[in-house]
Amino acid sequence: MESSEPKQLQQPVKEEKDAAHENDIDVEKSVIPVPEKVASAPAVENSPNDRDSVLARVETEKRLALVKAWKENEKAKVDNRAHKKISAIESWENTKKADVEAQLKIIEEKLEKKKAEYAEKMKNKAAEIHKEAEEKRAMIEAKRGEEFLKIEETATKFRATGYTPKKFLGCFSS
Repeated sequence: MESSEPKQLQQPVKEEKDAAHENDIDVEKSVIPVPEKVASAPAVENSPNDRDSVLARVETEKRLALVKAWKENEKAKVDNRAHKKISAIESWENTKKADVEAQLKIIEEKLEKKKAEYAEKMKNKAAEIHKEAEEKRAMIEAKRGEEFLKIEETATKFRATGYTPKKFLGCFSS
């Protein structure tokens, strides 16, 4: 069922791939000996088959060079696009970090203010407690002084009358 034409069409494609592969190696090594031979060889020796193969090879090399240039151009485009996106992300990240740091600074300032207010309140409470304690001490000292005066008056009275207190002697007597 297969005709000979598809085989013939397939055959040159395969040879072209082999030629492309061979030329790809030559292009990558940057050694292109074919054009030099064509330029140095006399025109009389070139047969039509040699000339066609040389032209085919030059055409293949040209095509491969264009493909390689296209590939490098596309890679550069992709690289530039990726670099642009990475730069945008870094810019976004820096902006967001700056916002967060600003918020943190505001919160820290509020906390410092509250801390100072609470410290002031605690100092005021401590001062009030100290004042109250001083008042209580003063009252106790005043009361002690009054009691000492009372005792002195009573002792003076006992001396003047010659009376002996019974409570004090009651502890020792029996």
